[in-house]
Amino acid sequence: MEIVLALAIGILTGSGIWLLLRPRTFQVIVGLALLSYAVNLFIVASGRLGGALAPVIDKAGEVPLDSYADPLPQALVLTAIVISFATTALLLVVLLTARGLSGTDHVDGREHRR
Repeated sequence: MEIVLALAIGILTGSGIWLLLRPRTFQVIVGLALLSYAVNLFIVASGRLGGALAPVIDKAGEVPLDSYADPLPQALVLTAIVISFATTALLLVVLLTARGLSGTDHVDGREHRR
């Protein structure tokens, strides 16, 4: 399970960086979204990868620390999802405005001649 998650984080990070270096603004926005997904997966993985562990300890008795999941990374990821959604929406509005004003969707505002 750990190797699959590490590969997913690596592929998302590599794809996000590659798209960030592209000349078109939509590709840059998709690259930022992929990087945010990779960071969210990394934060979740830092909590613990146990699937059947409860995130809260009962008050009933003494519970060993390895039988529950850390709820803090889960809360951080929920916050990061909301922030990345708002950022993506803002960037799309800026993209549409810049395309309407300049007539192109290149990052530098002009088409490259070949």
